[in-house]
Amino acid sequence: MNFLWPWLLLFLLIIPLSIAVYIWMLRRRRKFAVRYSSLSLIREALPKSARWRQHLPFALFLLGLTSLIGAFARPVAEVEVPLSRTTIILALDISRSMCATDVEPNRLAVAQDAALEFVEEQADGTQIGLVAFAGFAELVVPPTNDKEVLREAIATLTTSLGTAIGSATLKSIDAISEVNTAVPPSGVNLQTDDTVNELAEVYQPDIIVLLTDGANSQGPLPLDAAQQAADRQVRVYTIGFGTDEIPEMVCTQAQLGGDAFNGRFGGGGFGGGFGGGGGGNFRRFLVIDEETLQGVADMTGGEYYRAESADQLLDVFEELPTQIILQKEAIEISVFFVLAAVVLLGTAVFLSLKWRRYP
Repeated sequence: MNFLWPWLLLFLLIIPLSIAVYIWMLRRRRKFAVRYSSLSLIREALPKSARWRQHLPFALFLLGLTSLIGAFARPVAEVEVPLSRTTIILALDISRSMCATDVEPNRLAVAQDAALEFVEEQADGTQIGLVAFAGFAELVVPPTNDKEVLREAIATLTTSLGTAIGSATLKSIDAISEVNTAVPPSGVNLQTDDTVNELAEVYQPDIIVLLTDGANSQGPLPLDAAQQAADRQVRVYTIGFGTDEIPEMVCTQAQLGGDAFNGRFGGGGFGGGFGGGGGGNFRRFLVIDEETLQGVADMTGGEYYRAESADQLLDVFEELPTQIILQKEAIEISVFFVLAAVVLLGTAVFLSLKWRRYP
């Protein structure tokens, strides 16, 4: 406990001074009682239980005075209170591989449904932003409480080529920095010490939820981007979505933003992008890079999840720790000192009047 005006505690010197005066007065009264034997006899005749009553009101008075002086000094205490502001950034992979049908009807459709349900379940005070990424990352919806805007944006996502996990992380950090001034934007070099890689004791109330079905194919390295999130105490929860199969792809016209496409990863492709020119070297980007996703989560204090079905993905979204976190705040507690002073001083006056017939 600290005090906003600690210099006022000097008035506590009144307490020992009052005690000294009180003792002096008792001794003086005792001398007076010796001179007048009748008073001395009366005191001796009083029961022992009545003697402590003589001092109790004064003791209560001193306690009340101490509490009152403490109130004037404005005491503050650190307490954990829930933050009223939480921001969640949903970073969704919209690469063409999200059209894979190993999860029916395809990965993107299932991810959209899960994201929509996740949005609906959040508290009204929670701000949610949407980042979509393929070959580059784009902030589709800045953090907002407007669920209707989020629903429309999620439902109208279209696919593109590439997977830029690192770019998605950095774009999410920038989105958070717009609503939380304690989080610097990406690219700002923070002066950190050797403990920066250790998990923070207190995180920001904002989190990033990153869902992908593949591996980083371009842009900044995911772990480099994760380091920037860790430096800012922003947790990243990663989700690897899909099976290890090489499934058929079925993109709807809406998901492509143009003509629908049916095909397999082994041949044909989107404008030849998945076809013979890429070969096995391209396929490695279609397999979930669990090691990297786990590393991103570990580095930032988040967690990595794997989902291979619609039900598993829904379960993952339900497990995400989106509860409002606690933060220590200094709260003035002068009112409690005042209440204590009123009770103590009032009791002292009451007892003094009640027992005043005793010398």
